[in-house]
Amino acid sequence: PTVWSEFGDLARRVDASGAFDGGVANLGQGFPDWAPPQFVKTAARRAASDESPAGHQYARSAGHIPLVHVLARRYSNHIGRDVDALSEVAVTVGATQALLVSLLATLAAGDEVVIPEPFFDLYLGQIKLAEGVARPAPMTVDGDGEWRLTEAVLRGAITPKSRVLVVNSPHNPTGKVFDRDELEMIARVVREENARRERDRVGDEDDTLLVIADEVYKYITHDANADHVHFASLPGMRDVTLTVSSAGKTFSATGWQIGWIVGPARLVAPCQTLLPYLQFCAPTPMQAALADCLDEADRPHKGQPSYYAWLRVEYARKRQVLAAALEAACIAPLPSRGGYFVVGDVSSLLPLVPDRYRRPGGDAVAADWAFCQWLAAEHGVVAIPASPFFTDAPERPLVRFAFCKTDAVLAVAAERL
Repeated sequence: PTVWSEFGDLARRVDASGAFDGGVANLGQGFPDWAPPQFVKTAARRAASDESPAGHQYARSAGHIPLVHVLARRYSNHIGRDVDALSEVAVTVGATQALLVSLLATLAAGDEVVIPEPFFDLYLGQIKLAEGVARPAPMTVDGDGEWRLTEAVLRGAITPKSRVLVVNSPHNPTGKVFDRDELEMIARVVREENARRERDRVGDEDDTLLVIADEVYKYITHDANADHVHFASLPGMRDVTLTVSSAGKTFSATGWQIGWIVGPARLVAPCQTLLPYLQFCAPTPMQAALADCLDEADRPHKGQPSYYAWLRVEYARKRQVLAAALEAACIAPLPSRGGYFVVGDVSSLLPLVPDRYRRPGGDAVAADWAFCQWLAAEHGVVAIPASPFFTDAPERPLVRFAFCKTDAVLAVAAERL
């Protein structure tokens, strides 16, 4: 069971109880609670109305031809090299599958995966499924509240068994956007590690340290000083990086479940080989619709130069609303510059949490977990405890709040907080 299933069930139980007018204010799982923009819905209707048989049958397992060509063209611009649509792109059932396929394709039993901590909790389960071993590289919070990954910590986490480094930016759960200097430091460490391995290599075994760049929130940066940098665009990284992304977060259509992997042919080929064994193809109509949406979103939208620009402005506003609500509730919000989450320190409110939440059945639970149970059951606000994002309990109780919610839901949550 995951934190998502537990708190999803809790939200439904509290809703069904009728204890709160209007139901729970769900700031837990990260999905928008509004419909996609009109041009996205129009593309979906157009794809569903396609009269050709091919529009409704299996697509190519590695991706519908129109979509992989759009992705190849766009990523050629993003990472500064020509991307071949057929050999360097793989379309998956969401980014979650893209991550799992990437791990299955690159890991042998016992290989290590270095993950900056905190991290998206599903990484741990997926690494286990691929018979790998997680190696956390703990980030720390500096005096400005920013999460930082130091070079010393990163180098210390890499061992001769390390096969993959996961770089997640914008970062879930913290909202951190790694700046260019930080990413260049990571790239330098990878280059130097691979140069050492090449120098010491005996035989033909490929022990290159690879990077999986999880960039699902790349279009959701909402700070004037936080621009997304594609990791594969950095010097020496395009040949060792598998970039993972998806459409759901960007277009407020998480149920479409279209993700992708982009990288050099030698790394993408095993991913393409695996796909039909997991899911023969992603849904053809959704792929066809997305092929239209990605370029359509470059056009002016609601007074902004593009839909992507509008998205940044809208989420910047919602982030400010939630951060103000947390501060008013004596919850200290940490900076968030990307994605749609704010992590807050709930230390000052822990004395309010009754023992029945701290020790259900007599067994003590993590402080952040108890707080979130209490917040949902007695105050009708669902949030996610941060402890599942760490291998060991964090030094202070942290809770993740999602602001990808309507203004009405954010207002209700603010009042209850």
